[in-house]
Amino acid sequence: MTRVTNGVLHAVLALWAALVTLPLLWAVVSSLKTDEEIFDSPWSVPSKLHFENWGRAWQEAQIGRYLFNTLIVVGGALVLVMLLGSLVAYCLARYEFPGNRVIYYTLIAGMLFPVFLALVPLFFVVNRMGLLGTYHGLILVYAAYALPFTVFFLHGFFRTLPTAVAEAAFIDGASHAGVFWRVMLPMARPGLISVGIFNFLGLWNQYLLPVVLNPDPDRYVLSQGLAALAVSQGYRSDWSGLFAGLIIAIMPVLLAYVLFQRQIRAGLTAGAVK
Repeated sequence: MTRVTNGVLHAVLALWAALVTLPLLWAVVSSLKTDEEIFDSPWSVPSKLHFENWGRAWQEAQIGRYLFNTLIVVGGALVLVMLLGSLVAYCLARYEFPGNRVIYYTLIAGMLFPVFLALVPLFFVVNRMGLLGTYHGLILVYAAYALPFTVFFLHGFFRTLPTAVAEAAFIDGASHAGVFWRVMLPMARPGLISVGIFNFLGLWNQYLLPVVLNPDPDRYVLSQGLAALAVSQGYRSDWSGLFAGLIIAIMPVLLAYVLFQRQIRAGLTAGAVK
């Protein structure tokens, strides 16, 4: 019975891996074809590898500029949300004060609020602040969007860290800030890496917020740029360039996961075991 169960589970996992991997491989192969080969023989291997499609997507389709804009916005938002999220989560997890639970559950409630319901009021708030179509405007909104999940994730992680280590640091004369920066934050590194990767994936693929709050074409992020490129295909046929742009947009996400997959598993496991 155990062998049958394991066989079924492995078959399901293999099917799931195929459903995830095959479309990605097909997009990679299509990015190296000509437009004629994409339509005439969509499932075949290209007769010749056309790497110029990637260069055309990078320059003519301005994928390079969209990638640069995305790196600025997502990088700035990650730094801000990780700093604020770790501070808030640590205070709520390690210190008891009036209103502690109210603040925590208010932040958690933000995870249940659909973002599209806040788009209209958010647009007017950002516009009145003069941040519409700016890097720092998007960075602030992205950070606010990711903050509830960050606090929720790190709150449970900080609560599991041993209190004896912090008490020993206090006995040695460390301040509250010193205990946080020098003792507790390094101990929470697996959790920080895990939530950082999750935030990176979510913010990198964000589409609704930049569409509403970033109308300036010169500051388009990748999701906006790829959408604009897809729409333009109705007037000019450059499907190979579109596939190349898609692969360029996907590569940083895949690279981040490949580089940090062990840290992600370690962070999730550490949080569960402790």
